[in-house]
Amino acid sequence: MRVFKFGGASVKNAEAVKNVGNVLKVFGGEEVLVVVSAMGKTTNSLELLAQAYFKNDPSKYTLFKEVKKIHDEIISGLLITKESQTYTDIENLFIELDCELENVADSNFDKVYDQIVSYGELFSSKILSAYLNESGIKNRWMDAQNFISTDNTYREGKIDWEYTQLLISKKLKPIVKKQMVVTQGFIGKNKDNFTVTLGREGSDYSAAIFAFGLDAEQVTIWKDVAGVMNADPKKHEDAIKIDAISYPSAIEMAYYGATVIHPKTIQPLQSKKIPLFVKSFLDPTADGTIVGIEKDAENLPPTIISKSNQALISISSKDFSFIVEDNLSNIFTVFAALKVKINLMQNSAISFIVCLDNETHKIDKLLKNLGNAYNLSIKEGLELLTISNYTENSLKKLLDGKHILIEQKTEKNIQVVV
Repeated sequence: MRVFKFGGASVKNAEAVKNVGNVLKVFGGEEVLVVVSAMGKTTNSLELLAQAYFKNDPSKYTLFKEVKKIHDEIISGLLITKESQTYTDIENLFIELDCELENVADSNFDKVYDQIVSYGELFSSKILSAYLNESGIKNRWMDAQNFISTDNTYREGKIDWEYTQLLISKKLKPIVKKQMVVTQGFIGKNKDNFTVTLGREGSDYSAAIFAFGLDAEQVTIWKDVAGVMNADPKKHEDAIKIDAISYPSAIEMAYYGATVIHPKTIQPLQSKKIPLFVKSFLDPTADGTIVGIEKDAENLPPTIISKSNQALISISSKDFSFIVEDNLSNIFTVFAALKVKINLMQNSAISFIVCLDNETHKIDKLLKNLGNAYNLSIKEGLELLTISNYTENSLKKLLDGKHILIEQKTEKNIQVVV
């Protein structure tokens, strides 16, 4: 039993959807679960729609029409007949979303966000399933929300692993054993039957959750890159593909910002020793990268992970007290309450410095909550570099001419804010 995950780029238009069909003709077959993301940049468009709906801005109608137009064009290019039941099902989804926009929005924006943005995966999976069936690749569409159970943490749902595993094992696994199933990434459902998303780019994580519950033999994430690269090829011309990498190394890379794999994906797979393949849907016969070897090869190349648009916030007490346990407890409580992820931190006796993503709406709240008790200063427009398996020569090449604001260095890894 295998799990295939296709991201937004792999279903961005009609030709891309047809290519997914070609990949599945060669590598699919029985006992395959296909997890699909929203098409192209649909999530971005639905985020704007969610904001307009929440504010009751009339632009919500225009935004809705734009989203529908894009999907209608893809459907037209796939020759899905208007007489088919699947076409009616897709139309009904748009009617559901249109009706949702007429309701009064909930006061909790995160909840509103999840109910609106989740339609992207429902649209894409319905369209992909319909195309596959009409082109001879028989499959059954199923709603991921019937199997992935979460808590009430909207936009960052926490999985109820025991119940989710039970649902997947008892209800989904027998179906996948009989035929290919197409479902959605990114979404689950809480005990109140409201949609909860798993975090931006969370479809990889969904694939891992399904694989865990199915006891899958392997997971393949199909990307528009050759595999896991040691650096972003758009920024580093000499970037090379890593053929094989251990679970721990992949977790570290994902956590520090490598965009090929979602950070939460690896651990469920590692717990059951399910190998993960990262392969190109543009060249599906190529080897790609395998994640899950027992240990890394001795000569792994330096890996370079760059996170741009970073902010550096310096925090010091107004009453001249040291930044020790009491102050740190207060500071971390505020960060946790606002769901602010710290990418790098450093403290001394009198200050605490953090590097984080420059998300204006979160930083504004952070500064407001900490401003009464602490002196704060902020620097923006920075870059965080995380370099693993470095050599002195590689560091010199990467950091030459850069102004380093913070540096943390271990035997194998270095992080710098520049």
